[in-house]
Amino acid sequence: MIYESILTSLSSAGKAHIAPFGVRERNGLVLIAPFRPSVTLDNLLETRYAVLNFTDDVRPFAGGLTGRHDWPLARASKVNGVVLASALTHQELELLEIKDDETRPELYFRVIHEEIHAPFRGFNRAQAAVIELAVLVSRLHMLPMEKIETEIDYLKIAIEKTAGERELEAWQWLVDKVENHKAAMTGGNQA
Repeated sequence: MIYESILTSLSSAGKAHIAPFGVRERNGLVLIAPFRPSVTLDNLLETRYAVLNFTDDVRPFAGGLTGRHDWPLARASKVNGVVLASALTHQELELLEIKDDETRPELYFRVIHEEIHAPFRGFNRAQAAVIELAVLVSRLHMLPMEKIETEIDYLKIAIEKTAGERELEAWQWLVDKVENHKAAMTGGNQA
């Protein structure tokens, strides 16, 4: 099972990096497996700490894929790291083990602190649709445009029926990214 989260990490110079990230649990540890090259991977290997942020605000997911990286942050409680201000819950992590790989190393972390900031009020289908489109956008270079367009048509139903302002904003960022990618592929101009 993969949990969609926002991973925050710091460089050795203290610069924050915010990235949407799917993580897994294995034997009581958090498994993070970034592809090379990656700012996230560099930060995790340099500092050995990270913060997993669980939020119902889908804008940081879409923002991470569309060049919007400036989100309010607070200092973590127990590790040298930062917490997304919109996190409902966060986990502070320490790197324990590295299984190196040329393409996608596996990094195993233990949770050393967890905080709950706000209640989770339930799922919104539009939030799930934005997350799914974010995953598709992260794979624009690998998937056929026809598949992406078919998925967008289906996911748009949840957006039209259940989206609030945050979901609509995040959705539009991602749709614009797809349209710009499509225009670049066909040599057309996109306003």
